[in-house]
Amino acid sequence: MIPQVYLILFLAILAETAGTTALQASQQFTRFWPSVLVVVAYAISFYLLAQTLKVMPVGVVYAVWSGLGIVFIACIGYVVFGQKLDLPAIIGTGMILAGIVVIQLFSRTTTH
Repeated sequence: MIPQVYLILFLAILAETAGTTALQASQQFTRFWPSVLVVVAYAISFYLLAQTLKVMPVGVVYAVWSGLGIVFIACIGYVVFGQKLDLPAIIGTGMILAGIVVIQLFSRTTTH
């Protein structure tokens, strides 16, 4: 079973991803509802992120949060917005994922 802190972190990542997707859809804050979603989603994300810091160190939390956010946004950009990724971008994204896996599998600093 996944510890609750990881569920909270995953929800923070999903909220950040929704906010960043809405940021693109807001067309530089010229569209009202996507702009509102940006603010709300980021507020939720940062609140949930702060909750994880009660249990996990900031470096690990931020690495996982930002790393998975990058991967999710790259995928959403490709699927939703038609943004292409070249080979170096795909390799770099894979390396980000690999770094997250290494932290989670081998680091003893994932929880205090």
